Amino acid sequence: MYRMQCVKVGTLVSGEIDCADLKASLLLAHKDKPAIVNLNIGTTMKGAVDDIDLAPKISFKRPIGSACVSGHKFLGCPIPCGVVITRREYINTIWKDVEYIGSRDATITGSRSGHAPIFLWHAITARGSLGLQKEAEICIMNARYLHNRLREARIGAMLNEYSNTVVFEKPLDDEFSRGWSLACKGNIAHVVVMQHVTIEMLDSFVAEFIQKRSFWWFNDHGYGSSTFQPPCIAEDVGVASCCCSMHGLSS
Repeated sequence: MYRMQCVKVGTLVSGEIDCADLKASLLLAHKDKPAIVNLNIGTTMKGAVDDIDLAPKISFKRPIGSACVSGHKFLGCPIPCGVVITRREYINTIWKDVEYIGSRDATITGSRSGHAPIFLWHAITARGSLGLQKEAEICIMNARYLHNRLREARIGAMLNEYSNTVVFEKPLDDEFSRGWSLACKGNIAHVVVMQHVTIEMLDSFVAEFIQKRSFWWFNDHGYGSSTFQPPCIAEDVGVASCCCSMHGLSS
């Protein structure tokens, strides 16, 4: 859209941006060009948060140019929508009076659905700041519960701070993954613990995972095997979050 060069930056095992790699890219490989840096509050696979000067609270007191939030995710709007907040100085460069509609317009295409902002406004005002805060706290608390249950069952798992996304070893059965709508990538899968997810659902998921897991291992290694050896996912989630025979004792 912007006809700009896109440069991928490495990440840490947590999923956060690798600041050392970013610095090398900015100062060494592309020092002759300005850059727009995209940071995340909750990455897609691991729910990682890129810290701004190690500050969990994001506001325009921090050195940021804009922030955007999707309304069809956590807020649960039925159609894709979102909010982009930016500094007034940037808005003023593109915000122009349009004679045809008799008002000012700052959209990229010059048009947008009127229904999306109504749904978003309702989702925000119906629950209010305290209501949304409580929902977030419950989701994070339930995510920690799931993480603890998986670890107790010797299932490699990780959970980033401020995140409701629990990452764990990928199930070996695609039918099981489809049945629980798991998102999988390589050796790992994740569960995003949203508002509708209850403790009972999490207990049921873990119980079925444990039961199926033993069966998968017997199938792969032959019936009669006496011990289950969890797979190594240290490369994906870090040594401390892996429960394989090599790293399990250190976690």
